[in-house]
Amino acid sequence: MATDYSAEIANLRQTYKAILDVSDLDDLRSEVAELTEQASAPSFWDDPDSAQKISATLAHKQGTLDKLEKFGVRIDDAELLIEMSEDEGDEDSKAEAERDIKKLHDQLADLEISTLLNHEYDERSAVVTVRSGAGGDDATDWAQMLIRMYIRWGENRGYNVQQLDTSYAEGAGIKSATIQVNAPYAYGTLSVEAGTHRLVRISPFDNQGRRQTSFAAVEVVPLIESTDHVEVDENDLRIDVYRSSGPGGQSVNTTDSAVRITHEPTGVVVSMQNEKSQIQNREAAMRVLQSRLLDLKRQEEEAEKKELAGDIKASWGDQMRSYVTHPYQMVKDLRSGYEVNNPSAVFDGDIDGLIEAGIRWRKEQEMAAEED
Repeated sequence: MATDYSAEIANLRQTYKAILDVSDLDDLRSEVAELTEQASAPSFWDDPDSAQKISATLAHKQGTLDKLEKFGVRIDDAELLIEMSEDEGDEDSKAEAERDIKKLHDQLADLEISTLLNHEYDERSAVVTVRSGAGGDDATDWAQMLIRMYIRWGENRGYNVQQLDTSYAEGAGIKSATIQVNAPYAYGTLSVEAGTHRLVRISPFDNQGRRQTSFAAVEVVPLIESTDHVEVDENDLRIDVYRSSGPGGQSVNTTDSAVRITHEPTGVVVSMQNEKSQIQNREAAMRVLQSRLLDLKRQEEEAEKKELAGDIKASWGDQMRSYVTHPYQMVKDLRSGYEVNNPSAVFDGDIDGLIEAGIRWRKEQEMAAEED
């Protein structure tokens, strides 16, 4: 059956127009100009951490602006190539045009997702924590598989992924692990991963080869910044130091360099052991603690708004995704209904489709809530 290229082009233009309608190009140009001016200052690199953050944000916003401004021309070029190939009967040119149209569809989908990341902290880097749940060795092994999945996802995108803390289980896998994904919009993108993840498989730890269901919880919070105002009273903190440990509980350090900070009013506990010194671990732990307290404050504010607005349907549930490797192969997001049939690729970090479906699902719920 022949492809209706005119309909394909019309669909691209319609999607592109919808994206432009919700994108404030003037505001984006102003942000790019302001960031460019900051990056041009003679003292820009006096603060390397700030300079790297500004450079990454500038590159992201400049890239988005370029795509938005030039996409119309690219659609026109694809349409012209299709017309020329059909007039001349050139199959090679037609095949090239087909590839261009598919690429344009994929890139428009990425642009569409970026326009949906407009919440207060979406531009931030992300702090991701995975904790094992019910399921014994299978659960701790599953938690390790999940944290590796997010590390691989970040590495596949060229992001800087920093491992902050790992608490190993006595048997297989980990009790918990925390990573920091340093990239613009990492928090907005990964925030839809928060919740309970369920794995169904033949247990590698069961000598009878029985099927096992195990659970792990994923927490995603925005990285704290110097401009954030989060009051932390030192008198509210209990700070413990201990020796770092590796797999199987073995001691890695001969000094008490690992740090555990408990915020007693909220019960929030942060452990850090991946840095070399106690001072570095304490500083890293304080940053993560402040990030979690900031997220807790945001959740409390949102809960108050929901209470004032009344009950909102289709709220985020605990169990948000199932991963099944037996008796069939499937990963299904229980909120959006999106599913894939290649768990191995997902475990290796190929989760963009699941994330994008989650972001669209969240936007639909927000729009439905506004209409109620």
